[in-house]
Amino acid sequence: MFATQVAINGLLVGGLYALMALGLSLIWGVMDVINIAHGAFIMLGAYTTYWLFQAGVDPLISLPISMALLFLLGFLLQKYLINLVIRAELFITLLLAFGIEILIMNLARVVWTANVRRVATSYSGASIGVGGLTIPLVRIIAFFIALILAGALFLLLERTRMGRAIRATSQDLLAARLTGTNVSNTYALTFGIGAAMAGAAGTLWSMLFPITPTMGGVLTLKSFVVSVIGGLGTMAGPVVGGLVLGLAENFTSAYIGPTFPNLISFGLLVATLILRPRGILGGRR
Repeated sequence: MFATQVAINGLLVGGLYALMALGLSLIWGVMDVINIAHGAFIMLGAYTTYWLFQAGVDPLISLPISMALLFLLGFLLQKYLINLVIRAELFITLLLAFGIEILIMNLARVVWTANVRRVATSYSGASIGVGGLTIPLVRIIAFFIALILAGALFLLLERTRMGRAIRATSQDLLAARLTGTNVSNTYALTFGIGAAMAGAAGTLWSMLFPITPTMGGVLTLKSFVVSVIGGLGTMAGPVVGGLVLGLAENFTSAYIGPTFPNLISFGLLVATLILRPRGILGGRR
């Protein structure tokens, strides 16, 4: 029974990890840019939710607002800043993304201070009992919202003109240009969508865990680990990677100790890079 409880908790957290990694994986797969500022976007989504919650707006209502604001921020950053160095060496784009992360983190410290915050709703402590198992209501809500958003992103990429343009740009840049695709706008839209996914993840994170201006670095690393474990080149990769990481962390915390989850996370990363560099579901690159 205890193992089942741990597994359920791991799967629920894994759904949130998957949502966190979707935006990073999308930007990485389409633009070949590792967005180090991804965790800072998640943090901004969390603080946007906290700020609106203080104004009386429920987090579930503020989620689309957070996504819209982060989409706009990501679109503008890529269109007018990152796009200037998009064809530069990898080190240059990494350095720029790192600078953006530092800027966002320090602005957040000025605006919200370094105090630990948390969004505590009237249903935060509610839980559902099933067969002797206790499942927190907020975690169930966050899990299903994460799956819905992942499904919506899949449909966007597979069934819309914008999605076809994004996939074409990812697969063959020259062919996409020859067919009339505006690569600059496609890149900006991709970055905006990735930032919107990060904003949604931030909203859900604020409902489950405390938030601080410096939390972005750890979340960037977790998103990176999930993307590598699941594999690039498929939308299911981050979902599988998130569930695997969630299960691994929760079983490690329950049976070994609460200080070991990060160790097992990066242990999985190293093992994946050695044994299956493309990830569990990754295709050829």
